[in-house]
Amino acid sequence: MKDIVRQLYANLLKFASTKGAASNAAFKEIFPSMNLLTDERVRELEATLGISIHMPSLYEQALTHRSYLQVANTPDHRSNERLEFLGDAILGMVTAEYLFYNNREVLEGELTKMRSWIVNKKSLAVCARALKLEEYLFLSYSASQSLQRGNDGMLADALESVIAAIYLDRGFDEVRRFIVERLLPIMMRESLVHDTNFKSLLLETVQGKGHGAPRYVVVKEEGPDHEKFFTVEVVVDERVVGSGSGRNKKEAEQAAAEAGMAYIASLRSFRQKNDTINAATDPD
Repeated sequence: MKDIVRQLYANLLKFASTKGAASNAAFKEIFPSMNLLTDERVRELEATLGISIHMPSLYEQALTHRSYLQVANTPDHRSNERLEFLGDAILGMVTAEYLFYNNREVLEGELTKMRSWIVNKKSLAVCARALKLEEYLFLSYSASQSLQRGNDGMLADALESVIAAIYLDRGFDEVRRFIVERLLPIMMRESLVHDTNFKSLLLETVQGKGHGAPRYVVVKEEGPDHEKFFTVEVVVDERVVGSGSGRNKKEAEQAAAEAGMAYIASLRSFRQKNDTINAATDPD
C-alpha cells in the first residue's frame, strides 16, 4: 500500500499540470476506440442522453459490461467498472451540492440520510430504464438474459459509468446539468413512491417493545458474480422473525424486515382476537 501511495504522490504534480484529459496520450490509452458505436448509434445516444458526444470511445467503455469481454476476446476491450467508480463519486457530489443549497436549515446527518434516500441502485436503474439505456449495453448472452429477468444492478452501474463518461467528455458543468435536470427528478419521484424503509420500521417496533436491535444474517448466497442472489434472515432476541431474498444484501435485508413486520402484525392480530374472545366469554 505504501508503494501505491508513493506512486500517487509522484503523479500529483503531473496530474495537476495536465490541461484537458482528452488531449493526453494516457487518455487514449485508457479509452481506446473499440468501434462498437456506429455514427448512427452515437447520434441516437446523444438524443437519449440530451448531450453532444465528442469522444465516442468513452461511451463505448461506459456501456461495456465485464461479461462482454469474454465475447470480444480482444485486449482493446475494457469494462465499465473503473468508470462506475468515478461516476458514483460524481453523482454523490452533485446530489450533495444540490441538497446543500436547497435545504439550508437541515443538519449534516439529515442531509446524508436524504442523499442515501434519493440515490440508490434501485432509483438509478429506474433512471436507466427511463433513458432506455439497456438498448445500448454490450453484454454477454447470459448477462443479457439476467437483465431481462430484472437484474437492475447492471443498469445502475452502467448509468454511473455514463455519468463519468459525460464528465470526462464534456466537463463538470455539463454532467451537473445532466444529473440535476435528467436524473434527480426521476430519483426523487421514485423515492417518494418507494419510501418505506422496513428496516427502520422494524427497529423502531422491536425496540419500542423492549427488545434488542434486529440482526440480519446471510443464510444463502447463490449465482455467478454478475447475478448474485442473497437470502437473509432477520433475528430478534435469537428468534428468526422473517426471511427475504434479493439481488443484493440490502434488498434481501429489506425483504426480510418486511416479512418481520408482517409476522409481528400477525401476532398482534392474533392477540387482539384472543382478547376479544376472552372478553366475550368472561362470565364477569
